[in-house]
Amino acid sequence: MRKIIVLAFVGLLAQLVDGSLGMAYGVTSSTLLLATGISPAAASAAVHFSEIGTSLVSGFSHHKLGNVDWRTVSILALPGFVGAFAGATFLVSLPGDDAKPWVAGILFMLGAYVIWRFLVLGGRRPSFTGHPSAYFLAPMGLFGGALDAIGGGGWGPVGTTSLLSSGRLEPRKVVGSIDTSEFVVAVGGSLGFILALGSSGIDWAIAGALLAGGVVAAPIAAYLVKILPARVLGVAAGGLIVLTNSKTILESLGATGLTVAVVAGLFFVLWVSAISWAVSQERRARAQERLDEGLVRA
Repeated sequence: MRKIIVLAFVGLLAQLVDGSLGMAYGVTSSTLLLATGISPAAASAAVHFSEIGTSLVSGFSHHKLGNVDWRTVSILALPGFVGAFAGATFLVSLPGDDAKPWVAGILFMLGAYVIWRFLVLGGRRPSFTGHPSAYFLAPMGLFGGALDAIGGGGWGPVGTTSLLSSGRLEPRKVVGSIDTSEFVVAVGGSLGFILALGSSGIDWAIAGALLAGGVVAAPIAAYLVKILPARVLGVAAGGLIVLTNSKTILESLGATGLTVAVVAGLFFVLWVSAISWAVSQERRARAQERLDEGLVRA
């Protein structure tokens, strides 16, 4: 019972971050499930089944708040579905012990990319105009869906960061559109897992616990996307992903307990430093905005 409550709390926290940033539900949940010894395929399957519910509630909440660009969602959905189905089938074909360090490596790189994406902004706040083209969205959806199924997360890190960097869609609609289209990606991945693993290979208790926590958090996160600093949350989530997966990678390479502890301590210090830097940059950006507003009024 205690494990179910903890997993529900994990789902709640992961969805709070995901609904605010447009990323990190799958990556965060899968990382913590892998750390408890669950196989990559079982972890990703449980996450994808829980995401069917959480993304549905999240998408509806974002729609009600005007955070969704439906043109973007309609173009992303089918490639994302195909990519997730193919990725799930591929992951199940890999031996669990062999897949675990590779999946941890993918999650580690995604976590590092999330940190880089939010730190590289510095004191700037980008502007966004127009709409991304179908030639840009379709390949991104296919790749993001495949990576999402293989790594247990990846739709958000790929989709949100790509759309933000394209400069074609305002941030709140990037987050809302990615979260909404994730419903179709979750369905594609889930179908792939259930066809390859069978229903007996999926831990429904884990999926249900993550779902319960995520559904509670989804409408709250859709509102928080308008008021919380995405920069700080992004760095915090990315750091947690990097820290946890570094342990899995080192242990799979045969590192001693002391080595794992030293490396984890180093990453922890870097993580705290990165969060502090993100906070300072956020304050600088807000101060500059207030200064610019004052000059305009003057």
